[in-house]
Amino acid sequence: MNQHVLAVLDKCNHLNHLKQLQSFIITQGQFKTQFYIFKLVRFCTLKIFNFCYARLLFDHLNSPNIYLYTAMITAYASQPNYHTSAFALYRHMLCKGKPTPNHFIYPHVLKSAPEVLESNGTKLVHTQILKSGFGQYPVVQTALIDSYSRTGSGIGIARDLFDEMAERNVVSWTAMLSGYMRVGDVGKAVLLFEETPNRDVPSWNAVIAGCTQNGLFPEAISLLRKMVMGEKGRGNRPNQVTVVCSLSACGHTGMFQLGKSIHGYVYRNGIGNDFLVANALIDMYGKCGSLETARRIFEMSSKKNLTSWNSIINCFALHGQSDKAISLFEEMINCGAEDVRPDAVTFISLLNACTHGGLVEKGHAYFELMTNSYNIEPRIDHYGCLIDLLGRAGKFEEALEVINGMKMEPDEVVWGSLLNGCKIYGRTDLAEFAVKKLVEIDPNNGGYGIMLANLYVALGKWDEARNVRKRLKEQNAYKTPGCSWIEVDSQVHQFYSVDKTHPRTDEIYNILDNMAAFY
Repeated sequence: MNQHVLAVLDKCNHLNHLKQLQSFIITQGQFKTQFYIFKLVRFCTLKIFNFCYARLLFDHLNSPNIYLYTAMITAYASQPNYHTSAFALYRHMLCKGKPTPNHFIYPHVLKSAPEVLESNGTKLVHTQILKSGFGQYPVVQTALIDSYSRTGSGIGIARDLFDEMAERNVVSWTAMLSGYMRVGDVGKAVLLFEETPNRDVPSWNAVIAGCTQNGLFPEAISLLRKMVMGEKGRGNRPNQVTVVCSLSACGHTGMFQLGKSIHGYVYRNGIGNDFLVANALIDMYGKCGSLETARRIFEMSSKKNLTSWNSIINCFALHGQSDKAISLFEEMINCGAEDVRPDAVTFISLLNACTHGGLVEKGHAYFELMTNSYNIEPRIDHYGCLIDLLGRAGKFEEALEVINGMKMEPDEVVWGSLLNGCKIYGRTDLAEFAVKKLVEIDPNNGGYGIMLANLYVALGKWDEARNVRKRLKEQNAYKTPGCSWIEVDSQVHQFYSVDKTHPRTDEIYNILDNMAAFY
């Protein structure tokens, strides 16, 4: 019977099929057999993702064994929306007193703990682990490191646990490295990576992805080069994750030639059919300005998901091609795919498109469509786009109405957008109000203070201008320097304002002097 049930289950692909098999098991008097319930639960969670029916099957048993608890908690922990359910089921098991947790269940519980109770959740589970005698199991220790490092306050505890481990494998090193990247301590992460023995592809991916997520795009590309050149013969070839992270870095730095080389690697290794890779290629080509190539890759995708549509719409919106972005949006909502429904990201791109095209009425209409038809709660980014749209059109009364009606405090993007509109239309009175708000949000940002001082000068308010500049000196306020970069021979060269650290600075300035001599 076991073989028959497993054979039928292997052919199932719908809940109705599962129910038919369940009926057969009941008629055979085997519905209390935990082995069969375990198989049905696994089918529900892994194949048809019906967690509710899986829980119904689970709850039908009076005393589920540890394997069933592990299956159910593992399923919950794999989905962010079910982390609370995973932790609650674990606590329910402890309260019942049976079955006793084993070392396989703890990693999945620890994955959910920080999402439910932050570092306190991890500490509660850690205490139970020590009581049950699993504290020295490497798989549990690694899970503890990962769990603690998911909250900024727990990174120190994670490092202590890592240092105390008697046996560390590459997974443990990668967990600690990822923890540092998660809290933005890239320096410690890279140092740890350099010390990591037997580095594998996931460890390379962790450090490259961490640099990309923390905005250190040239560093991510440098690490990619090291991986490609230094890992020959070790089997550590870039995979889909490496490619996606690297393409993101190329897009942000405008490294078009390297992006094309990575595309060639994708084509040669047959990984272009992967959703994530295809979307990353669309995004990279779009950010580098090669819109036709981005569009071609989009059209060639066999199945387009929401991210695919968002990527291509954003490409055209970023480059001011509003009509094409809007046309793609209309095509998207009429494509008929069940899994393609506009989300918050879609409308940010759409509102950006309207801003670049000066399409005030359309922008307003899309904002209303988002909130009323799709029930999407506007985020600060949406308000920033709408204020920018209204400000560029000189509709300051409407912009202020939107700001006053916001459900959250306006941030720098909102006030900065209003300020840009004021500069276009010479609204110095409103510009002064906006700059003061920016200074309130970040008083140590010298850039805002300088803007306010210059505005006072333009208005003839000399005493106020002197006071602002005096305060800036006293506070030792900073001003983020302007930055530009250029790709030469597949290498990015970065330049900051008043920066002379580039190795070819003297040569660059000599050429500039020679160019200036012709004017």
